Amino acid sequence: MSDDRRAATPRSYLMCPPEHFAVTYAINPWMEPGKPADAGVAMRQWEDLRKVYLDLGHSVSVINPVPGQPDMVFAANGATVVDGKVLGVRFRYPQRAAEADAYLDWFRSHGWTSVHVPAHVNEGEGDILVAGRTLLAGHGFRSDIAAAAELEAVFGRPVVSLRLVDPRFYHLDTALCVLNASTAMYYPAAFDDAGIAALATVFDELIEAKDEDAEVLGLNAVSDGYHVVLAAGARSLARQLSVHGFEPVPVDMSELLKAGGGAKCCTLELRA
Repeated sequence: MSDDRRAATPRSYLMCPPEHFAVTYAINPWMEPGKPADAGVAMRQWEDLRKVYLDLGHSVSVINPVPGQPDMVFAANGATVVDGKVLGVRFRYPQRAAEADAYLDWFRSHGWTSVHVPAHVNEGEGDILVAGRTLLAGHGFRSDIAAAAELEAVFGRPVVSLRLVDPRFYHLDTALCVLNASTAMYYPAAFDDAGIAALATVFDELIEAKDEDAEVLGLNAVSDGYHVVLAAGARSLARQLSVHGFEPVPVDMSELLKAGGGAKCCTLELRA
């Protein structure tokens, strides 16, 4: 099935190389410090992801990793950037707290003038997604529900709150991917009934991920409106995307999955 609404637009991304990647603590169900993680393999997978974006015509900026911050590779958690405004993050767990200032410093030193320090816990685009003019704000495990009002105040856009109920899908971007302004793919079991109902009001079209796709973080994906970069293991989801007129672009993120991350976790969109 083809659809004229499926159109790629150039995007600008910020990424952080996983030079210090390791799984030394557990702050989500995916992390098992007893199982070794290979920073070299993670770096190769990250480089492949970056090359995919460049080959698709997108621009990629890079922030320098900070020693002692193994999760800084997950740039999506570094900020929310909409309409040229930057809302920084406040992490739930102290293990990641130092990342917040590192990302704020990057924006300030790279000419971003509207930079806001948050009052409430929010973990950036891990829990905040953009759907057209609407902001979707996840809560339940990491970000505070009060962050929704702060988003509305900073960005002046309507905000829809979504409660997450399955700890495996601890961030919104592990359970939902916005494909374009009217289409998303999601895992219904990650949301309460109110959230499922709310998503049906935001999107004209919702693609449901199967258990096996959600369980490899297939929804932790990045869409430019046509190309959808997603975990190579999410084969059924890739087939569904093709049927719905999108072009799946599989990437191997298996090493970063050991920390509960995928393509989207590694990617912060810079919306000027």
